[in-house]
Amino acid sequence: MLLREDLEKREIENLSPLAVKSAFSRGRAAEEEKCDIRTEFQRDRDRIIHSKSFRRLMHKTQVFLAPEGDHFRTRLTHTIEVSQIARTIARALNLNEDLTEAIALGHDLGHTPFGHNGEEVLNMVHPGGFHHNVQSLRVVDVLESTSSRRGMNLTAEVRDGIVNHTGPVLPFTLEGQVVKISDRVAYINHDIDDALRSGVISMDDIPRSALELFGYSHRERINNMVNDLIKNSDGRDCIAQSTRYREELLSLRSFMFTNVYKSSRVKREEDLNKVEVVISSLYDYFLKNPDKLPDDMDRIVKEDGVAEAVKDHIAGMTDRYALSVYTDLFVPRSWK
Repeated sequence: MLLREDLEKREIENLSPLAVKSAFSRGRAAEEEKCDIRTEFQRDRDRIIHSKSFRRLMHKTQVFLAPEGDHFRTRLTHTIEVSQIARTIARALNLNEDLTEAIALGHDLGHTPFGHNGEEVLNMVHPGGFHHNVQSLRVVDVLESTSSRRGMNLTAEVRDGIVNHTGPVLPFTLEGQVVKISDRVAYINHDIDDALRSGVISMDDIPRSALELFGYSHRERINNMVNDLIKNSDGRDCIAQSTRYREELLSLRSFMFTNVYKSSRVKREEDLNKVEVVISSLYDYFLKNPDKLPDDMDRIVKEDGVAEAVKDHIAGMTDRYALSVYTDLFVPRSWK
């Protein structure tokens, strides 16, 4: 039987000198007795997977609002794809795969309903602003609490990777950097796949230079991007693409923003208006009626104030739950 100490010894003996070893983690905010079987990063992964916030990702929008069909990505499938890509890269570079997986699975826990459109509205109405990566950290630090533990009490390495998976700051571990770039590789490629399936774009629309470099199929594009990352990062103290791949990926990302993410065919004006009305109306309602917040928000109200509790409550909603609450509060019964 493999016990934690055996696994820790294997990491020290076999992983890259650049990899984080779980035995040498910077630790948790609150010290805990170690598990006999699992390493610290394996425990973090398991806490994330078993959390309510992780389960709710299944019913949160990735890109397409109210898609017709069951094949479009959700925030959960996106998270799983990021994890798969990141673990492949980490394994090839002999980094800590458990740490990589934990960061990948937790990176989007703080996402709002209705994808980035919901995030933009909440950022507009909440006095402190809103950024999903910061909220993801708040989820694991504060909101996912038990009677005996505040938050998930994750390791410093996982917390850093989660909050810095987007934005200008690089995670301090290579494993976190792997997730940061895997997130981009995943969403650009699966969003192309969904956009092609829905007819928003055609293969003829995709820049020829991107197709010639990355490939004409979903499989080829991911495979080539991953191979480039591995070749250019092997033995280095940072995770990086080749200059050619980095520049072409940025160009492809710009194409996606113009033709997919900001496209009226993907985000119809009426749907965007609905998102703004739903999120802003719910925010105003709960701000004026904090007694209507769930009981588990009582602690947040006392510690951080009503506005923060309202923001936390709405950010945690799934698309369908947000619509259900809005309907119950604002739509006359005769209209339902």
